[in-house]
Amino acid sequence: MAVKSAGEFRNGMTLEIEGNVYQVLEFLHVKPGKGAAFVRTKLKNIINGGVVERTFRPTETFEEAFIERKNMQYLYNDGDLYYFMDNETYDQIAINAETVGDSMKFVKENENVTISSYQGSPFAIEPPFTVELEITETEPGVKGNTATGATKPATVETGAQVMVPLFVDQGERIKIDTRTGEYLSRA
Repeated sequence: MAVKSAGEFRNGMTLEIEGNVYQVLEFLHVKPGKGAAFVRTKLKNIINGGVVERTFRPTETFEEAFIERKNMQYLYNDGDLYYFMDNETYDQIAINAETVGDSMKFVKENENVTISSYQGSPFAIEPPFTVELEITETEPGVKGNTATGATKPATVETGAQVMVPLFVDQGERIKIDTRTGEYLSRA
């Protein structure tokens, strides 16, 4: 592994600091009029998502952390485990529901996702930016109820809830932005 000093920090770099893995979000080299120079940073813990601000001496060194990102196909969910298959080697892995969190609520079986792991341990799952899903349950739109921007709740085939415009009916396919959970358009 490469060793980097605080003076070599760059945005997006991932480092192992005090047993945790952080990504550099922002950094600033500060040279005060009196005293020694320092590096002010904003770091994101990539395992739990927490953001911290720290300062370092430019000569402090840290191990660079290698994050592996791999495209995998979502196979199925069995209780607390989600199963994925490597698209190149066909190896299968199981990830617990706690690690998966809400990231799979718009993902159907057989869709590809990106799995990030550190030292062989998966910690994050990125679904595709947009998905097409069928509405399995929603109230019918009422004629004359055409207030601008009015929405109603709908359940999609993965079981997730999404707010849709009044004109969208049960059985229709819609596009959803997985990052925000918002309706984009009819498919």
